Amino acid sequence: MPIALQAGLWGPLSVSALLLGALIGWFVPLKQRIVAALMAFGAGVLISALSFEPVDEAWKEGGLPPVAGGFLAGALLYTLANDWLSRRGARHRKRSHEQKRTAQAEKHPDNSSALALGALLDGIPESIVIGVSLLEGGAVGLVAVIAVFLSNIPEVLSSAAGMKAEGKRAAGVFALWGAIALVSGISAALGYILFAGVQPELLAFVQAIAAGAILAMIVDTMVPEAFEGAHDFAGLISVAGFLAAFGLSRMA
Repeated sequence: MPIALQAGLWGPLSVSALLLGALIGWFVPLKQRIVAALMAFGAGVLISALSFEPVDEAWKEGGLPPVAGGFLAGALLYTLANDWLSRRGARHRKRSHEQKRTAQAEKHPDNSSALALGALLDGIPESIVIGVSLLEGGAVGLVAVIAVFLSNIPEVLSSAAGMKAEGKRAAGVFALWGAIALVSGISAALGYILFAGVQPELLAFVQAIAAGAILAMIVDTMVPEAFEGAHDFAGLISVAGFLAAFGLSRMA
């Protein structure tokens, strides 16, 4: 099977958790504290597997300057895009807290497009990391796939629960996450196709951009939900997620 096609299949597989999380968030009434704990765990997993490892690999490929530049550029691009979307109704897209989501819906009654773009903004860097990982010897970064899968469940679970509280229709919500899974597959394939054969410094820069965007996303969208529900235990749960991903990376 062509490697580009493999990348296109690994991407949707890793974000198939979007549909699983949406189903749980829509049909299973979970307490906010449980959702927040899952979010904290997912944040720890991503910090370990999708921030540290890509940056470390990028440093080995291109050295410090492209890594530092890409990492800051990715964080800046994500922050600017997230700020723009937040002012259009996507600020609390990962929140399950009914009061915050209701206030957002009242201020932005037609925020579906902003929510969709926000979800894409969160997911595309993860898929690019998976696609680029195939450039390293033609084997997918299994830990990256597992990390994205584990972190996506609490992300979309929280968001789907919040959308339900807003009165969104189930068909629209599930169509949204299905479309994002498809776009994620395309992003993973493009991550392989566009950067195959490029200079190591450029590849390092791209990896660092994705990692910087992911870390900014974690702090901007996942950590607030985790702390709001889990409070003083959020840090401990995040450390457990970090260790889980770290252990997987050492066993892989």
